[in-house]
Amino acid sequence: MLLASPCAPAVAGDPVAWRLDPVHTRVMFAVSHAGFSNAIGTISGSEGTLLFDPEDLSSARLEVSVPLDRLDLGDDAWNRAALGSRLLDAVDHPRAEFRSSTVQPHDDSSATLCGELTLRGISAPLCLEVKVNDVRRHPMPPFRRTAGFSAAGVLSRSDHGVDGWGSMIGDEVELRIEAEAVRSRGAAAAFEPDASEPGAPEPGAPEADVPTAEQPTDVESGMRSDEPTPPEATPDP
Repeated sequence: MLLASPCAPAVAGDPVAWRLDPVHTRVMFAVSHAGFSNAIGTISGSEGTLLFDPEDLSSARLEVSVPLDRLDLGDDAWNRAALGSRLLDAVDHPRAEFRSSTVQPHDDSSATLCGELTLRGISAPLCLEVKVNDVRRHPMPPFRRTAGFSAAGVLSRSDHGVDGWGSMIGDEVELRIEAEAVRSRGAAAAFEPDASEPGAPEPGAPEADVPTAEQPTDVESGMRSDEPTPPEATPDP
């Protein structure tokens, strides 16, 4: 989930550009189910870009897009209800977007990242507590330089107009995010105000081979299957 304000083109010494690995990035959420339990779901396949210098966390900037049709609550009826018009309304608003605005480091490997989350077409502030797990070359081919992160936060679903079934579903939604990103020179263009300005990548310039949600990385393609597109809304299961 990311988006950032315009910035000058990257120069030597600026944070390095990274692209999220959608195969190894997942959002987990938990929300009260009528006070009996916390329903837990996940969303895979998030994509985004990151400017990040491990030596200066305060300079980090992030853009993330989360495909809501990859939501999984472990039950088809629950999935249809969550994606339906009374809740996420994924037909008209198929993606959640997050854009960072500030980073407050706590130490060399943790920080508070704040920005704006847009969900169901409505934007509201969101802060995440982020931990940098590791930054090094991946031990498996093609040995890309990889950064790994864990993050947690809380949002109010009603802040985004997701207010259906208020007596059955809690308003507070806990978030946990596990993410990996790989170095990508081309990703820096996402943070430039105008791709035609000096310093922007040349059209068709080569870029690191970054995995997509449809391409495996260090797992065999036969071990993964594509998820279905969102079905029509159904009554609360």
